[in-house]
Amino acid sequence: MPAEGFTTCLWFDGQAEEAADYYVSVFKNSRLGRVGRYPEGGPGAAGSVMVVEFVANGQKFVALNGGPQFTFSEAISFQIFCDDQDEVDHYWNRLTEGGGEGGPCGWLKDRYGLSWQVVPAKLIGMIGDADPERAARTTKAMMEMGKLDIAALEKAYEGE
Repeated sequence: MPAEGFTTCLWFDGQAEEAADYYVSVFKNSRLGRVGRYPEGGPGAAGSVMVVEFVANGQKFVALNGGPQFTFSEAISFQIFCDDQDEVDHYWNRLTEGGGEGGPCGWLKDRYGLSWQVVPAKLIGMIGDADPERAARTTKAMMEMGKLDIAALEKAYEGE
């Protein structure tokens, strides 16, 4: 197994280069990489973008223009653990802009249909607390939210 970990391949229908540019603009520690083009006689138009390598938030990706056969579903999502409400707001707002849509419990779909979970880093500890009442209050509050509100989650956790 390679020492460099995994590369996630994301399948698009003609938007691979646009999507790679977009994700690089949303996350710090991001950059575009190589672009591969379809050759003559390939399944795509000769010279059109086949793949784009990029790094978003330090994670390696390849965006592939594979065609309309496959689309994203909630069965796969990316979790973004945020240190504060400003980060939650940033990622929620950037990833829902331009046709994305918010969902329940911190989940959203971006303009390409890719699912994300924008999660306060402390939430896992709160809903997994050894005190079942604290965990239940926090979970209940989370279940009633779209974009997660850290202050409201903390109040639920504390029983306020």
